[in-house]
Amino acid sequence: MRLIIALLIGSIGAVGMWAVVVVIPVVQAEFGATRGAVSLAFTLMMFGFGLGGVIAGKITDRFGIVPAMAISIAFLGVANVLAGLSSQLWQFVAAYFLIGLGTAATFAPLMAEASHWFERYRGLAVTIVASGNYVAGAMWPPIVNWGTQEIGWRYTHIGIGMVCACTMTLLVLVLRAQMGNDKVRDHANAPPPQVDLKLSTNTLTVLLSIASIACCVAMAMPQVHIVAYCGDLGYGAARGAEMLSLMMACGIVSRIGSGYLADKIGGIRTLLVGSLAQGFALVFYLFFDSLTSLYLISAMFGLFQGGIVPSYAIIVREAMPASEAATRVGIVIFASVFGMSFGGWVSGVIFDATGSYAAAFANGVAWNALNIGIVVLLLIRSRMGSTKTGPGFAT
Repeated sequence: MRLIIALLIGSIGAVGMWAVVVVIPVVQAEFGATRGAVSLAFTLMMFGFGLGGVIAGKITDRFGIVPAMAISIAFLGVANVLAGLSSQLWQFVAAYFLIGLGTAATFAPLMAEASHWFERYRGLAVTIVASGNYVAGAMWPPIVNWGTQEIGWRYTHIGIGMVCACTMTLLVLVLRAQMGNDKVRDHANAPPPQVDLKLSTNTLTVLLSIASIACCVAMAMPQVHIVAYCGDLGYGAARGAEMLSLMMACGIVSRIGSGYLADKIGGIRTLLVGSLAQGFALVFYLFFDSLTSLYLISAMFGLFQGGIVPSYAIIVREAMPASEAATRVGIVIFASVFGMSFGGWVSGVIFDATGSYAAAFANGVAWNALNIGIVVLLLIRSRMGSTKTGPGFAT
C-alpha cells in the first residue's frame, strides 16, 4: 500500500517536469525569446530538482518522508501559481526553479524510503516508485496541452498548483497513516555491500555521477525538445505531446522491467543494457523524421531508456554501505538531473546555432558513448572483485 501511494505521489508531483516541455513553444512566442532562452526554464527546474533531492534526502533521513513531502507540496502549489502570473521570462524561469525544488521530494527521497520497505524485491520496488515521474510524463502532456489550448498556459499552471496542493496533501496524510510510527530502518546491522569494485566510495560516487550526467545529456534531447521538434517539422505541438506521452508510457514498462532485471543480473549490467539501447534509439532520430517513424522511434526510445536512472540507485545499494545510501543516491541523482538540465539547454542552443536538431541528436549520441565507456569499466571491475552472494538484491 505504501508503494502504491508513493507511486501516486510521484505521478502527480512530477507534473512540472513535463508541463514546461509542452509550453516551450507558446511561452517562446509570447515573450519573443529564443528557444535556448526558454529552455532555461527546464534547465533551472532540473537544477532545482537535483539540489532539492539532496536537501529533501537530508530532511527525510532526519525527520522522515512526511515532513519532506509537506515542504514539497508547499513549493509546488506556490511556484506553479507564480509561473502562471509571471509577466517576464526571467520570472517564469525562476518559478520553474522553485517547481524543481518542490518536485525533488517525489523522486530520490521516495526511492530511498521505498528501499527500506523491501528486501527480497528491493530493485523492483525502487523502480516502481521511480516510475512515478514517467507516469506523470505519460498522463500530463496531453492534459497540459489541452489546458494550454483551451484556457492558456497561465491558467493551466495555476490549476496545476491547486491540483498538486489538494491531491498530494490527501495522499501524504494517507501515507502517514499507513506508516504509523515506523521509522527508517536502522542500518547498524545491515549486510555489507554485495559488489566490490575495488574503488573508494567517493571515487565510485564521482564515476557514477559522470556517467549519469553523460547518459542524461543524451536522454534530454528527445524528452525536452520532441514537442518543439514536431512543431518545426509542421506536425504541430499536439503530435509532439502525444509522442512524449507515448515515450513516457513505454518508459514505465522499461523502468519496472529494469527493476526485475536488476534483481536477476545486478545494477551494473542492467545499466549497461539500458545505455546501449538508448544510444541505439538515438541514432534513429538522425535518419528518420516522418510522423509515423517519430511515433515508433519515440516508443522505442521510451522502452530502451526508462530503467537507466533507477539503475544508479540500485548500484549504490549494491556497492556502498547502507548507512550512506540516501546521501549517495541523492548526489548521483543530482548529477543525473544536472545532465538533463544541461542537455535540455544545450540542445536548444545547438538548435539556435544550426537551425535544426540534427546536430543536437548527434551531440546526444556522443555523450551516450561516454556513459557506455564508464559503465563498461565498472562492469570489468565488478567481475574482477565481486563479492556478490546471491542474485540481485535478495539480502
